[in-house]
This record gives sequence, C-alpha cells and structure tokens, in this order.
Amino acid sequence: MTVISGIKNTKTAPVILTEPRLVRWILTGVALGYLLLFLIAPLTMVFLSAFRSGLQVYFAAIMTPEALAAIKLTLFVAVIAVPLNILFGLSASWAITRFEFPGKQWITTLIDLPFSVSPVIAGLVFVLLFGAQSYFGPWLLFHNISVIFAVPGIVLATLFITFPFVARELIPLMESQGSEEEQAAMTLGAGGWQTFFRITLPNIKWSLLYGIILCNARAMGEFGAVSVVSGHIRGQTNTIPLHVEILYNEYNFSAAFAVASLLTLLALITLILKSLVEGRTRKQLATTPEDKHEY
Repeated sequence: MTVISGIKNTKTAPVILTEPRLVRWILTGVALGYLLLFLIAPLTMVFLSAFRSGLQVYFAAIMTPEALAAIKLTLFVAVIAVPLNILFGLSASWAITRFEFPGKQWITTLIDLPFSVSPVIAGLVFVLLFGAQSYFGPWLLFHNISVIFAVPGIVLATLFITFPFVARELIPLMESQGSEEEQAAMTLGAGGWQTFFRITLPNIKWSLLYGIILCNARAMGEFGAVSVVSGHIRGQTNTIPLHVEILYNEYNFSAAFAVASLLTLLALITLILKSLVEGRTRKQLATTPEDKHEY
C-alpha cells in the first residue's frame, strides 16, 4: 500500500521504464528485421514461387489426382484427430483440475511428452509397435490389418503429436477458475451433463476453441511422424506435406510451391483465428471468481 499526497491507495502504481530513443529504435529495428527475414520473406517467396508460372499451372498442380488425394487424406486425418483430441482434452483437464488421485502429477507430465519427443522418434515408435517385425506384426498380418504404411498409422501418429494442445489450453484456465460454480449448480440440483453444458463449457469455450485451432493446424501440417509411418505411397498415404516433399525432390518446383501455398494459407488463417481468440482467452485467464460476482 502506498501513500501519495496523504491519500491511501490500495493498488501499487505501475512502474514505467523509459529507455533512450536510440535504444528503443535499435530494439524495434532488430525485432522487425527478425520478423521480416524469418517470417514475412519466406511466406512471400512461397506465394511468389507458386504463382510464378501463372494461374493455369497453379491450379493444374492442385487439381492433379495425387494432390487431390493428399488433400483429402489430410482433411480425413484432421477430422478424426481433432474430435478425439477435444474429447481427450476435456476429459484430462476435468480429471486433473477437479479430482485428486494417485498419479495425477505423472499424467500431467505425460501430456507434455509429445512436446519433448522428436516427431520422427514418435513415428518410429509406432513402426516398432505395429510394423511387420514388431510384437503385434504377425497378429496384424494374420488378420490382414494394415497399420504401418496405411491410413491407420498416419492417424495414430497424428493423434500422438497433437493430443496435448487442447488439454494444455484448458488445464490452466480451469485451475484458475476453480470448481465453486459447478459445486453450486450441483447443490441446486443440476446433473453432471447439465452442469457441464450450462456452467463449465461456457466458461472454457474460448480456450477450447484456441486449442482446437492449434490442434487442427498441427494435424494438417505434421510431417516428421507421418513421414515415418506413411510409406510415401502416391495417391494413398501421402498427406499434403509429404506430397510437397515428393514434388520438390522431383524438381517440380512450380507444383511443389503451389501445393505448399495451401499449407501456408492454412498457417495464415490459423494465425488470424489465433489472434482473434487469444484476446478472449486472456480475458478468461484474467477473470477470477471474485471478479464474476462483483456488482
């Protein structure tokens, strides 16, 4: 508590740091130069290279059967991975923030595992589990089930890489909000599902949407783990990133950059949506239960 001119203030005045103008210009110039060199310039070059040969070549590269198959497979994997990660994220965040149980800290740590493991290693793990020479390999071959070098392996690798995103956005928010509102609703006779849809979900909707956006972007752009388990079969197991790699290795640069521009456009859309949702998420994190009940 500070006293200014005999008046008591319960809030500490913010400290404003001022630097010489030259220092501010240098720091701003370094930040802008870094963004220009490593972000804006590469994105610009992708689109310039994609349209360098004209619109006809651009659309022809996107409309080839292999490119369309890669786009469809990418969307198919995302449609499976994102809803499953939403279900896992909601379940994990609810269990971690609302209950006490043995091994809770271990689960919280394991959620971060895909962030610390190389995607290539993650793909190799699935090859060791479900490949022809693995423990489950003979049983899978006997029942004519293909996991590695097939769509199921791509889905499993994508799920592993993306499952922390939703949970990691929800856990801090739900911890900060507490469970008082849910307990009050249940005391008044609300059921579990009614409490979830009327109380919990409205309170976490922006963080949930933020996690979904990040999860979807990673699912559609994942390369390392998917590359290991896919087998690079044209028209069957190639996602968009893998198709771009094949086109580039074949020196078909115009087609490679044309297909790559789709992922770049996805990244820009994700960035815009992320910026719009991020503000709402910060407001949720800054809002405390006491703030909600102020009049």
